[in-house]
Amino acid sequence: MSDYMNGTGIQYHLHIKEGDVGKYVILPGDPKRVPNIAKFFDDPKLIADSREFVTYTGYLNGEKVSVTSTGIGGPSASIAMEELVKCGANTFLRMGTCGGINLDVIGGDAVIATGAVRMEGTSREYAPIEFPAVASYDVVTACKQAAKKLGIRHHIGIVQCKDSFYGQHDPSVMPVSYQLLNLWDSWKKLNVLASEMESAALFVVASYLKVRCGSVFFVVGNQEREALGMENPKLHDTSQVIHLAVESLKTLINNDKQVD
Repeated sequence: MSDYMNGTGIQYHLHIKEGDVGKYVILPGDPKRVPNIAKFFDDPKLIADSREFVTYTGYLNGEKVSVTSTGIGGPSASIAMEELVKCGANTFLRMGTCGGINLDVIGGDAVIATGAVRMEGTSREYAPIEFPAVASYDVVTACKQAAKKLGIRHHIGIVQCKDSFYGQHDPSVMPVSYQLLNLWDSWKKLNVLASEMESAALFVVASYLKVRCGSVFFVVGNQEREALGMENPKLHDTSQVIHLAVESLKTLINNDKQVD
């Protein structure tokens, strides 16, 4: 690959270099969430602010950790992971929001992904569609432990990833409405928990790069509950999932130390 940064060692998109980040990284989508996450770190420092990618580094339980925003969707999320790995990161926790699909998933709940439906494009440029997008067991376990410790109502299972936000929320107006509606019905019948936009790409890229990755989400609402006239609280305060992500990372660090 061409070196667009003229031998400086600085990554083209994230503007970070080796030594700037820890092995453990939280990946929110929204850059505005990054300083709110970094507040939980000891001695947090802004490392870089480039495009949608904002990076802070600090410490949790004595371990160097980082948080980097990825923007929306698989393409930018995969870029972030690729460049973070080149700078020394090897464990990732995607943190964000999702919309419930399964009727038991209610606004305000947390979802921990064990795998993701690859209804997006980025992962297809890494692996054939038959290859599964699966979260790392260690990360899922740590997220489950953290959710129980914090007393957060949570669900563990499969999520669906797509590239079109409005294709999910208003599929009937799309030129391929027949396809979107039929597939959505399949996800419901298969007990998929929720819909989001990054995990499938991140899980596949992580497998290719031989690193670990998991995902935790805050449920904003559930369009299926709304369609049936069921109670459907719509919430937007992400402080709970931020707390869960940080506690999950601390738990994972402690679990890793016990293994070592």
